[in-house]
Amino acid sequence: MPADSFIDDDPHADIRDAVRALCAQYPAEYWRDLDRASAYPEAFVRELTESGFLSVLIPEEYGGAGLGVAAATAILEEIQKSGGNSSACHAQMYIMGSLLRHGSEAQKQAYLPRIASGELRLQAFGVTEPTSGTDTTRIRTQAVRDGDAYVVNGQKVWTSRAEHSDLMLLLARTTPRDKVEKRHQGLSVFLVDMRQALGNGLTIRPIEAMINHATTEVFFDDLRIPADSLIGEEGKGFRYILDGMNAERILIASECIGDARWFIKKATDYANERQVFGRPIGQNQGIQFPIAKAYAATEAADLMVRQAAALFDAGRPCGPQANMAKMLASEASWQAADVCLQTHGGFGFATEYDVERKFRETRLYQVAPISTNLILSHIAEHVLGLPRSY
Repeated sequence: MPADSFIDDDPHADIRDAVRALCAQYPAEYWRDLDRASAYPEAFVRELTESGFLSVLIPEEYGGAGLGVAAATAILEEIQKSGGNSSACHAQMYIMGSLLRHGSEAQKQAYLPRIASGELRLQAFGVTEPTSGTDTTRIRTQAVRDGDAYVVNGQKVWTSRAEHSDLMLLLARTTPRDKVEKRHQGLSVFLVDMRQALGNGLTIRPIEAMINHATTEVFFDDLRIPADSLIGEEGKGFRYILDGMNAERILIASECIGDARWFIKKATDYANERQVFGRPIGQNQGIQFPIAKAYAATEAADLMVRQAAALFDAGRPCGPQANMAKMLASEASWQAADVCLQTHGGFGFATEYDVERKFRETRLYQVAPISTNLILSHIAEHVLGLPRSY
């Protein structure tokens, strides 16, 4: 197999080596068994936390590594490339941004060191609702100020890892949509302690899905949370989560690159080993060309991911780059997944090869955290200057 990229002197080579070594302790059988049981990778997440990889974006003064998104992309890519699934814990990296950039010093001191040590998990992100989908400004969950508390009512859906998280970053309306000048106003962000809330106005209901993603519905019924749960200023939450969404897209894109590289290696190895008609199937151009095209698409998408991460870490605007990175990387991973399954033929459907599991997992990123169509609309309007389509 060729090198993962033609870019030399990877500044995160040591991180990649360390993550690769950790992942080697969790072979395919581990992930296969979890998928079969729809179970959470508790041991893997615990070791990843104890090794400091999940606190890579937390500043050193709060117990983290103080590195950038580019380092985080290296971690997540290596997990996916090893055959694992970092969706069990990736949210902690991109949720962190709202607390880091807009939280008070008291909030940072109270939570960040304990998140860095693993004492607390910040894995749940309550944004999407059944009636709003990707139109975030139409969410209906409300948080109404009542003395020294907010009372929360509403529902979230596709809130992954809620059952395995201590804290949730929640987006709710604090001013009705018809009472604001612009539709993105009146939204606020809260850091909810789910340990106290569960059973006291918070209900979590698991959703069965085609992938082992630990996803849930979350219901709020007169849940009282302390007023100091508010992050930043009331009504400005939509702006606060935008940077987090850019980080989310970049990090998800890096996972897709890792998936694509896993599929390409799996397909290439099988094509070299599998003999049909007295010769390896990889000798046939009908097998070679699709794998080669998937490889080329992956390398191109990787460059976009690197550019987006570099812009983000430099504090420069990166919305178009983050969105394009997610789109191109998810398309590359899906292309590689399809090629890998086709190369394996019938054996691709056998669970022991792990192709069908990874095939299901990487398909998600055509839809989440944002669909390809919305990315194309963003590029058309904000980059090309075409009329707004929605």
